[in-house]
Amino acid sequence: MRNFIQSISKIFKNSIKAFEKFPVVIANAFAFSIVTIIRIHLDWPEQEAYNFLFNCLHWSFALGAIFSLAAITAVQSKINSQKSFIAANLLGILAMVITFLILYFSSGTYPSYSMSRYQIVSDLAAFRVSVAIFISFLTFMILAGYPKDKSDFSKSFFMTHKAFFIALIYGLVIMGGTSGVAEAIKVLLYKGLSSKIYAYIGTLSGFLAFTIFVGYFPDFRKGVVDEQREVAQKQPRFVEVLLEFIITPIMLALTCVLILWASKTIMEGMKAPFERLSGIATSYAIGGIWLHIMVTHNNTGLAKFYKKVYPFAVLFILAFEAWALVIQLQKYGLKTTEYFFALLWIVTLPSAILLLIRKEKAHHSIIILTCAIAVVSVLPFMGYHALPVTAQVNRLEKLLISQEMLKDNKIVPATAEPEQTVREYITDAVDYLANSESDKLPSWFDKSLRSAETFETTLGFKQTYPINEGYESVNYTSTLLYMPHEAIDIRGYRWAINMQDFYGKSNESVTLDGERGIYEIYWMVNPPYEIPLLKILLNDKVIVEQDMNDYLDKITKKFLPGEEQPMEVPLNDMSLKIETSEISIMLIFNNVEIVVDPQSDTIIYGMNLYSIYLNEKP
Repeated sequence: MRNFIQSISKIFKNSIKAFEKFPVVIANAFAFSIVTIIRIHLDWPEQEAYNFLFNCLHWSFALGAIFSLAAITAVQSKINSQKSFIAANLLGILAMVITFLILYFSSGTYPSYSMSRYQIVSDLAAFRVSVAIFISFLTFMILAGYPKDKSDFSKSFFMTHKAFFIALIYGLVIMGGTSGVAEAIKVLLYKGLSSKIYAYIGTLSGFLAFTIFVGYFPDFRKGVVDEQREVAQKQPRFVEVLLEFIITPIMLALTCVLILWASKTIMEGMKAPFERLSGIATSYAIGGIWLHIMVTHNNTGLAKFYKKVYPFAVLFILAFEAWALVIQLQKYGLKTTEYFFALLWIVTLPSAILLLIRKEKAHHSIIILTCAIAVVSVLPFMGYHALPVTAQVNRLEKLLISQEMLKDNKIVPATAEPEQTVREYITDAVDYLANSESDKLPSWFDKSLRSAETFETTLGFKQTYPINEGYESVNYTSTLLYMPHEAIDIRGYRWAINMQDFYGKSNESVTLDGERGIYEIYWMVNPPYEIPLLKILLNDKVIVEQDMNDYLDKITKKFLPGEEQPMEVPLNDMSLKIETSEISIMLIFNNVEIVVDPQSDTIIYGMNLYSIYLNEKP
């Protein structure tokens, strides 16, 4: 028990020391938490105007923290002087400030997918900052592996994982415990306690967890021997068992599956969907290299076997991944998925060769190569945002010219409908370009082509999508009807009653004070997607209780599923009249939808009630 208490006390003492060892790192993390708390405090209408500013600050403080961690570790492990320490901290502040200024003044964009009064940080700018954070963190792990007589990259790599999971556990315990206290206060002492308190607790717990993470690392100063380094780098027995006897067999099993797939592909051809293949290949490549680094110093038979087999296996599988990529490029050209898959291939191939030749000495070269490719992915002209767009513009241009649909630098409708495959390829390219963030598209291309109507008018045929091979298709049967734009004759009705809000959510009830007494009107759709029920009480007596089954039966008989959807239908079909001895009622529906899902054997009903018109009888 005493050792347990000492261990906990040591972790929290190291957390406090983190303020001394990495002051700008902790300052950036604290500033990040403050911005988060401000965002939590402000409700969305108040926050909306400042959302862009807050996002710029968040990205800047995140980069500032990780960049400072690498910079301080660099000067401490290589120079170890007070001046260099101050310079590294100032450099971290400068990196944060420059990042903020660049983001705030040059990264703003208005989202193309919605109407917005305010800017957001562009995806490209956010990705570039993410790459900078990623490179800074990898650089830190390389620097944490010095001096060579006490450490190496695989040890610092594991130490970083260990620090992360220890901080995560402590952070979750702190958050869970303090949230429980807050809940007790809310239930027992102060019921008006805002639910935002839990978000505040989560933010502060995250900050404390980060200080524990940073504080767990040993003293990296040159010439200083810190006993914490040996403890932090040592793999506990349960980790060794996890890596060697659980994760390693799983990776070997996956290797066998992929080799069998490659053999089957030789005989039967490429049938797996590229998106699925790229996901599996990415997981295998990244996971395999990760495991190879983690078991570098494990000398059991299984670990040695894996370290010998993996480089050969990944080289063999890479050949078939390249084949799949070539087939995909021939069909659909270079897009974002294919681009990142190609970058992964470029990293993995030399990494496997380096692991074969240099073994654990290859780790630094692999990390440097990874950082270089990460930089390439965000460069002008060569980045993920530019090269695929250029490739798709060229592809679309060739397709249009082949169909004589691009004349005098302007798209003209097809005189005859192109073949199915050509229509699919044109639709695919147009969709990609219309939804890209690029502002360097040719003058003949208009992003409004994302609209089905504009597409058909401009190109002369409807958007055409392929049936993806390798996926089970599900044929949904649906009926989707909507109200026409015309005047509604409401003569004979005294009250108009709105029962649903903008999102289709029903109010609990509407009370109406009439000549006969008090009416309580309920439009009940609970649980969601079930047939609604109209219930009306007069002076606490039920006078109407009718579900919409009969109305839906009439709709499904008149408008057969499978016809062109959605469909504008006459007002008579979008209304329902109900008569009782006390009142006359007319229900008007904005839209009615019935979807049959044969895969789950369910029917989903959606009825958007526009209004209820009611009149009392004498």
